[in-house]
Amino acid sequence: MEVADGFRGAVVPVRDSKAPQGPSLCFEAASWAAFIAELKAGPVDR
Repeated sequence: MEVADGFRGAVVPVRDSKAPQGPSLCFEAASWAAFIAELKAGPVDR
């Protein structure tokens, strides 16, 4: 997985690093930040 850094705008493009010519997904910057914060917080006991 590759995340474009320094991308201007309100989106964060993400693509498969094994298929760089393939499609990318674009996430809203706030949604991406919330996703990363959850990953950093660690596992959730359920």
